[in-house]
Amino acid sequence: MEKFRVNLIHLHHCRGIGWKSIFRILQHDPTLSSIYNYPSSFYEKILPLTKIQLNIFLKDLHSLSIQSMLKQYSNKSVGIITIFDEEYPRLLKQIYDPPWVLYTAGDRALLNRDKLLSVVGSRTPTASCLQSMTKVLVPLLKQNWVLVSGLARGIDTMAHRLAIAHNGKTIAVIAGGLQHIYPLENKELATTITQNHILISEYPPFTRPEKWQFPMRNRIISGLTQGTLVVEAKERSGSLITADQALHQGREVFAIPGSILEPSCVGTNKLIQSGAKLVLTSEDILSEIHTFS
Repeated sequence: MEKFRVNLIHLHHCRGIGWKSIFRILQHDPTLSSIYNYPSSFYEKILPLTKIQLNIFLKDLHSLSIQSMLKQYSNKSVGIITIFDEEYPRLLKQIYDPPWVLYTAGDRALLNRDKLLSVVGSRTPTASCLQSMTKVLVPLLKQNWVLVSGLARGIDTMAHRLAIAHNGKTIAVIAGGLQHIYPLENKELATTITQNHILISEYPPFTRPEKWQFPMRNRIISGLTQGTLVVEAKERSGSLITADQALHQGREVFAIPGSILEPSCVGTNKLIQSGAKLVLTSEDILSEIHTFS
């Protein structure tokens, strides 16, 4: 099992391939015991890669020292959880495309807590937003709910800070690797989260964040939890992508209504029109979600 695990982590570090390519390799070699022995023609045949992508992948496959990297991660207290490990988040494992590997810094037990709620929304929230969040979320924090968000500016940051301020717990899912916190202004917050909560990413720690990774990580934010609360969102917003992911994952979607005059509330109000549960108090969330505790 350990050799299989290390080989999977190695594949996950190889540039040029993504989720589908790893899936195809596992289909052809479920034990990953021969990944270093296959000729390039084998990978060319089974993987949907361009010539350039294939060459990058093969270079990393045959030159990266994964054992050296694992030692570095261990020295820096970076945890690694593969989808085949027992501690992999059980709710995340149920989605269509769960990450093969998660890189963690902090308390991994939080990932499998019974009460998990995603909180997402605008990067430029209105002045009254914190009041609304406090009214809805503090009672949940007092009942040991863990708040999951993405460490972005605005609502994400407010959700993390609210959990910390009220002695609750929070999970931050970031785009890019653990060594590259974005935005930089949240570096101190990220450090606090690694000490008493947990920071996670599906990308190796040295990976710099890129634009396409942000919508990709939204499926993890929603996939970790029983439900997603959208606090404020413009009509075209990344938060609505997270809500859409939650729906496709069979999870609950909640929204706090806002002023019809506020552009940052158009998305949430339309979510409610489309069937999201309107939230005025914490009870509106508790009445829809059944936990194991």
